[in-house]
Amino acid sequence: MTQPRCAFRTRRGVPVAVMAAALMHAAAAGAAPAAAEPAKKPLTTADVLAASSPADWRPLDPQHTVYLELASGRVVIELAPQFAPHHVQNVEALSRGQYFDGLDVVRSQDNYVVQWADPTGKRPVPAGAARTLAAEFERPLRGLTITRLPDPDTYAGETGFVDGFPVAADPALGRAWLVHCYGMVGAGRDNDVDSGGGTELYVVNGQAPRHLDRNVTLLGRVVSGMELLSVLPRGSGPLGRYEHAEQFVPVKSMRVAADVPAAQRTDLEILRTDTPTFLAYVEARRSRHEEWFKVPAGHVDVCNVPIPSRRVAPKQ
Repeated sequence: MTQPRCAFRTRRGVPVAVMAAALMHAAAAGAAPAAAEPAKKPLTTADVLAASSPADWRPLDPQHTVYLELASGRVVIELAPQFAPHHVQNVEALSRGQYFDGLDVVRSQDNYVVQWADPTGKRPVPAGAARTLAAEFERPLRGLTITRLPDPDTYAGETGFVDGFPVAADPALGRAWLVHCYGMVGAGRDNDVDSGGGTELYVVNGQAPRHLDRNVTLLGRVVSGMELLSVLPRGSGPLGRYEHAEQFVPVKSMRVAADVPAAQRTDLEILRTDTPTFLAYVEARRSRHEEWFKVPAGHVDVCNVPIPSRRVAPKQ
């Protein structure tokens, strides 16, 4: 005999499903109470990282990593050829041609950027490099696999991560671009959008200036050594520029990691952003459950998800 589909049949105007639920509730009320399962403790970011596996991490590609050497130490910059291929290629050519060696940090603007460049503007670019390039503010969304964040963004329809880089996108236009989060590296330019190229570079050293998105070519991000830039004395001139030569911070050199002897490289690995572990890490950032936090936010901004890096363990 075919049984009635109780989700759609009614008796005296009351859905059978509702009646069944009420009966079950009444029966449960008269039964002995079941032992309550202990609530699972929400994970913190430290918990997530401690439980990660080696497969959740990836090494830096030495072909697309550069070392900015200062007297105070090394700044490791991962480049983003998926988003600014021509600028990345040019910065690598400039580094290989030793263009940056002996230049200076010429600007340190509080809560904005640190910038290094040729203060005279007269240094010739090496063979194989260019002084200016066409802007690479954005790229097609097609071909990108973005780990999207669940929360709305003020500046873009969608935000997330691609290979560790913070990304925004407009699905209606089919366009995507890198985001000006703390530690992101861009190519300075004049008013002409095509007047940059990588001969002068800046790093965001404060709260994310998202109004710069799609107005400057972003080409990488600092993964180690950001503290060496963020503590530099602030410039007293307009836009934080140093007004006197003695204020300049010398750049010892800038090299592509692949050109540095293996024993002298900084071996780092980065948390992958395309894994379940990263999704758990994002959720731990959205709702902080460390003991200090009393009101978890339940939301997160793309620039408030710092991507962890760690030293590669030496091979046994």
